[in-house]
Amino acid sequence: SVCFPAENCSRAAVLARAEELLAERTAGGDPLAHFLKGQLYYEEGLYEEALIQFEKIKDEDFQAMYQLGVMYYDGLGTKEDPEKGVEYMKKILGSDSPKARHLKFAAAYNLGRAYYEGHGVKHSTEEAERLWLIAADHGNPKASVKAQSTLGMFYSASVTKDLKKAFFWHSEACGNGNLESQGALGVMYLYGQGIRKNTKAALECLREAAERGNVYAQGHLVEYYYNRKIYSTAAAAAKRITKNDDIDTLAKVTHCLPTYIAKGLALAAFYLARCLQLGRGVQQDQAAAKKYYSKACLLDPGVASDLELAANLGRI
Repeated sequence: SVCFPAENCSRAAVLARAEELLAERTAGGDPLAHFLKGQLYYEEGLYEEALIQFEKIKDEDFQAMYQLGVMYYDGLGTKEDPEKGVEYMKKILGSDSPKARHLKFAAAYNLGRAYYEGHGVKHSTEEAERLWLIAADHGNPKASVKAQSTLGMFYSASVTKDLKKAFFWHSEACGNGNLESQGALGVMYLYGQGIRKNTKAALECLREAAERGNVYAQGHLVEYYYNRKIYSTAAAAAKRITKNDDIDTLAKVTHCLPTYIAKGLALAAFYLARCLQLGRGVQQDQAAAKKYYSKACLLDPGVASDLELAANLGRI
């Protein structure tokens, strides 16, 4: 009989039953069985077993080839081999097979990442941009939304700055449900970056993104409340945000970049420190203020340094 987790079945028993069912499908000649078995192992974190299954069918199954590309690139279940990962992604992108079509956007995004990082291929910002534009496909919701958001970040960076393009791509990604871009869009509206300043639109984006767990948006809301002199709201929000500073876990849960999570936490920590130092919205507490100033510096020295300068100049 099939055993369900709701009946307090152990995870191992569920896995064993799934393996049994897939073995029956393999014996019956089901071409999908090997892939499903590999995917089952992959999702369970049993990467070496997953690799074996995908290797068996990579020549006739593009989805298996794609998974192998990811695994070799990131060193999951095998020694890291980014060149091999890149080779598989290029095969998918260059294939004329209709079976590879649905994987092309994701393969182009991953190849763009490889060129940007210079991992498995020679670093090329131009090639990364070209591949991400293919993957983003003019904002198509069925394309790589991750590529759309990445282009928003790419055009916000100092070396490749084009804020109008950044705003366009964050708008497309946000419209397609991307949480990272929703927060970034709020900040762009708030400060008039790449678009005319619009506080109402900014707060809509930031509040919704913050509710969905975007820490960068949460940090900017703290800054907004502080600058509006709504100190008790700023301090309460900052205290709540800084309770959880496990950046890796937050990144996994929200699918947001660790760098931007750290920036959001640093903003919250600094403004909380300022409130505690000056007794704004909370009882004055110099020792706690010092602790949160240090925390902000550790989380993002750049953010902390900019805010310290603003504080010294009497701007905040």
